Amino acid sequence: MTELRHVMGLLTMADEGEGTDGGADLADTAAELAPQPGLDQLETLVGRVRDTGLPVDLTVTGPPRPLPPGLELAAYRVVQEALTNTVKHASGATAAVTVEYAPERLRVEVTDTGGHPGAGVAAGSGRGLIGLRERLAVYDGTLNTGRRLTGGYRVEALIPLETP
Repeated sequence: MTELRHVMGLLTMADEGEGTDGGADLADTAAELAPQPGLDQLETLVGRVRDTGLPVDLTVTGPPRPLPPGLELAAYRVVQEALTNTVKHASGATAAVTVEYAPERLRVEVTDTGGHPGAGVAAGSGRGLIGLRERLAVYDGTLNTGRRLTGGYRVEALIPLETP
């Protein structure tokens, strides 16, 4: 949807605003048109989560390769949502992010060791994970989630790739 809004914004920008004062609207438009995050920005995301006090390991295996921007964004959002859920619902946990580039698929896994809900956090609605499933379905990807036998939670996305 973000990509569609971006394209629509580009199409309507030429028709709108000619001869008007752009001021704040220009700043808003620039923010909307900024590139969406991808897998190359995971280290930054993990660093921000570490700054909240959650220890996070990041492992990338296989040779990284260029992927479609929408697919990269979907994979990034999996990590973002899973780590956000860990911060909210598993205070005191540690987390691990694994990105595995294989010839025929991309695997993104986020696990945590479990903890207790943060202060004042209500039980989740599950909408975030539902949104991830829908986002991944666009790329014929799947999302597997659930409690781990050893404690904690696991989120795994599998996205088929065209062979290089």
